[in-house]
Amino acid sequence: MECLKYKITKQGEVALFNFELDEAIEPEDLKKIKLPDPVAEKVTDKAVVISGRGPIWLYGFIIHHFHPCMAVAVFDPRLGKAVIVESHSKKYTIGETININIGG
Repeated sequence: MECLKYKITKQGEVALFNFELDEAIEPEDLKKIKLPDPVAEKVTDKAVVISGRGPIWLYGFIIHHFHPCMAVAVFDPRLGKAVIVESHSKKYTIGETININIGG
């Protein structure tokens, strides 16, 4: 049973990976989570912004998964922006914030 649902929304040079959990998860559930292929989703040339409520170890798992992308950021609702936490491009620097429409 898949406990994580997600949606990828492309917004120009940024792709929002918005997820939600159907139920509480445990660390061993990471083995069962199937995340989208960044190449097949055509997001490797984008900054991927991760948004959703989940444990920090789930965020680490998702950030690592999107490592092939141009940059990875996490949305911080207190800032109302995403913070770049990983980058392979001079266009994005670690700690930089970017605006993104989360919706809802």
